[in-house]
Amino acid sequence: MALYSVHKLMAEARRLAAEYRRTTGKPLAISNEIALHDAARLLDLELPESPHTGYDAIGRGSREGLRIQVKARAIFDESRSGQRIGQLKLDREWDLVLLVLMDEEYEPYEIYQAERAAILESLGTGGESARNRRGAMSVARFKCISRLVWTREEGEIADDLWEN
Repeated sequence: MALYSVHKLMAEARRLAAEYRRTTGKPLAISNEIALHDAARLLDLELPESPHTGYDAIGRGSREGLRIQVKARAIFDESRSGQRIGQLKLDREWDLVLLVLMDEEYEPYEIYQAERAAILESLGTGGESARNRRGAMSVARFKCISRLVWTREEGEIADDLWEN
């Protein structure tokens, strides 16, 4: 039996990551693990026992059976433009991408969801740049092609309440 619960470990990881950034001025590369934990907890996702190369989680409930990539971005300065999400695995099998946006304390404040077709269409319309081919996308662009599915204030948002 584990000595600490995963929830307590994640709370400590958030605290350490925030303190590390305040001390060094650099982010600690842990945001994706925190986001994966948060997305699973907040949106009822199942985390596979063994890691998959194309997706991070499997949906339950309204996302039943969907293969989901989870991306994270900690936003430290809202005025800074051009922030990017991690590389999307375009050559792998997946259905949705969730983008978990976190504040300076590594706490989630919004989660966006985009379907594979919307992502591929968006990357295809920008020409065949190297960024598009490797699945790179800005946070702003992702928000434009996705829909808001969770906020800190409201919790999970039903499909019919928000259309972007």
